[in-house]
Amino acid sequence: MSVLSLNPTEIGAQGTVLILGGARSGKSGLAEAMLTALPSPWIYLATGRAFDAEMQERIEHHKASRTEQGWQTVEEPLDIAWVLKTYAHLPVLVDCLTLWVTNMLLDDQNIEEATHYLLEVLPERLAPTILVGNEVGLGIVPENALARRFRDEAGRLHQRIAAQAGQVVFVAAGLPLVLKGKAL
Repeated sequence: MSVLSLNPTEIGAQGTVLILGGARSGKSGLAEAMLTALPSPWIYLATGRAFDAEMQERIEHHKASRTEQGWQTVEEPLDIAWVLKTYAHLPVLVDCLTLWVTNMLLDDQNIEEATHYLLEVLPERLAPTILVGNEVGLGIVPENALARRFRDEAGRLHQRIAAQAGQVVFVAAGLPLVLKGKAL
C-alpha cells in the first residue's frame, strides 16, 4: 500500500485527515501507517462495540494488528469529541466514524449535536487527527427506514468533516486516492 504522509506541524483542521472507503478496503491500515510515521505515543480511539462473538473477534484482530510500541487504545463508543479534546496534544486515529454513528443511533443520541461538538473540537487540536469512515452511499437505497437514516447520517457527517479537513482520502483495493489536500 502506498503510504501518504502527515505533516506533524499541521494541526487543527489542516491537520485533520478523513479516510473513507468500503469494508476491507485498507482504510485502517493506511491510517495506522500514516500515524505511526509520526513520533509516538499515538492514541487509537476505538468506537466499536462487541455485541456478539464475531464483532469481538474483529476488535481483537484490530488490537493485535497494532504491534508497534507507542499505541494507547481508548475505547469510547459515543463521546469521541471529549477524547479528542482530552488528548489534544497527541496524534489520534478515530476508527471508525460509521460505528460511532451506529452507536449514536442505537443509543438514541442527538447526532447533530454530537457532530457539532466534534467539528468544534477538531480545529482546536494541537496534533494531527485521522478519522476513518465507511463510505456507505455507493450502494442501493436501503429498504428500511433505520438503514436509510444510518446512510444519510453517515453521509452528512462525512461531508461536514470533509469540508473542514485538510486532507480527504478514498481507499479502494488498498489503493489511496487523494480527494482533497496533497499527497506528500
